[in-house]
Amino acid sequence: MAVTLAHRFSVDDYFRMAETGILSPDARVELIEGEIIDMLPIGPFHSGALNQLVRDFSAQAEGRWLVSCQSPIHLNVSSLPEPDLMLLRPTTDHYKSAHPIPEDVYLVIEVSDSSLIFDRETKLPLYAKAGIEEAWILNVPQKQLEIYRQPNALGYESQTILTDGEAAPFRFPDAVIQVRELVN
Repeated sequence: MAVTLAHRFSVDDYFRMAETGILSPDARVELIEGEIIDMLPIGPFHSGALNQLVRDFSAQAEGRWLVSCQSPIHLNVSSLPEPDLMLLRPTTDHYKSAHPIPEDVYLVIEVSDSSLIFDRETKLPLYAKAGIEEAWILNVPQKQLEIYRQPNALGYESQTILTDGEAAPFRFPDAVIQVRELVN
């Protein structure tokens, strides 16, 4: 019986492929557990919800965090996902010298419509395993905000689902987002 082995790429391999032109500069891909994954197109609701999150979190930042939109996070040697939004520890160079690492992330948010299963079953466990303290999934099909906290190696221990009311990152309870406005 033949054994099939898959080659997994490292983050360094991934950057070399981009630098040498193997990956097109306009390719919408991300590196997940050593695999180069095509990212799905972004629809109008996704864009609008993301714009709203950027506006709301930027207005409340007051220097406490940096809002990062659709930028990579260096999770580990073989994963460089591009979440829709992150609240990051502020740095003087705004992450020009290196991508953020899990310790830099206060909150990661995925706006999930057609990507819901992938975001929930693949990316969310990666974020938890990396120790990212809080992750939100804006579940577009079900018009709800899923809040995940208390990460461990298997996932998040705490899950809260909201369709109305207010949500705020655990670390910044005064940074309130109106859920109904976000999901509708």
